[in-house]
Amino acid sequence: MDVSAAEAPIREATVPHRRAGWSSSRLRRDLTGWAFISPWVIGFLVFTAFPFLASMYLSLTEYNLASPPKFVGLENFSFMFLRDRVYWTSMRVTWTYAAITIPLGMVQSVAIALLLNQRIRGIAFFRTAFYVPGMISSVGWMLVWTYLLAKNGAINWALALIGVEGPSYLNSTTWALPALALMGLFSVGSAMLIMLAALQGVPEHLYEAVEIDGGGEVAKFRHVTLPQISPALFYNLVMSLIGVLQSWQAAYLMTDGGPRHATLFYGLHLYRNAFEYFKMGYASALGWVAFIIVLALTGVNFLASKYWVFYEGG
Repeated sequence: MDVSAAEAPIREATVPHRRAGWSSSRLRRDLTGWAFISPWVIGFLVFTAFPFLASMYLSLTEYNLASPPKFVGLENFSFMFLRDRVYWTSMRVTWTYAAITIPLGMVQSVAIALLLNQRIRGIAFFRTAFYVPGMISSVGWMLVWTYLLAKNGAINWALALIGVEGPSYLNSTTWALPALALMGLFSVGSAMLIMLAALQGVPEHLYEAVEIDGGGEVAKFRHVTLPQISPALFYNLVMSLIGVLQSWQAAYLMTDGGPRHATLFYGLHLYRNAFEYFKMGYASALGWVAFIIVLALTGVNFLASKYWVFYEGG
């Protein structure tokens, strides 16, 4: 009698049990995995996905928290673009602020990172000193700058020593926005740290190749440093653009959007409509316009990045 033929039914009978056991074990692993990530999933659904979808609906309604939302279609967007002059003022203020802080912030972060990338004694102290301002509470930082920028503050005191009488910066329609931009430029710790990490990742043999070809420090920076750190520059650029449309805390605490709307950021205009005027429908519409602008600018940056961002091995 063929032994293999006699054992075949036994093997066939045991296969379903193995498959059943394997499926049960895999199901337990899947359930365990979902249990571990469930806090994040629940948090995402409750605090991100639901508000995202709710704001989409509310942007098409008139809603003041005291009564049910009333569907008005595109009325909020029509009012925003055609009748709300404050909207256009907030846009102008926001992009003026962006035109000052983004280019200067990018240059500043690269310059500081280059200085902090030197091999000198005590460099760890200087790296910490430049990064610490970015770790200070924003409210405390703003209180310090309110004192510095006051009419009788430390900046005007220093100017008086050389015979210059400074203005009351935060109460001047000319100086209020540049003053907030100046304050923003002192909080480049995170951007500087990213640039420093990128600089430390540049291969030394590339610099040696430039030296062999007779190139100096300018050639090294232009042909090696900039291409190698371009991904970090691109990241900081995108994050800066997103951050600009979210800026409002400094103007709210230090100038309240004044004087005469000189520091009325887009984010502050949105905040006022939502939590001071309780126009939740209109505030949601403002939020969606900001989202579309950020999405469009990010898309343009990604399309343009192929012409100036260098990825090693790409």
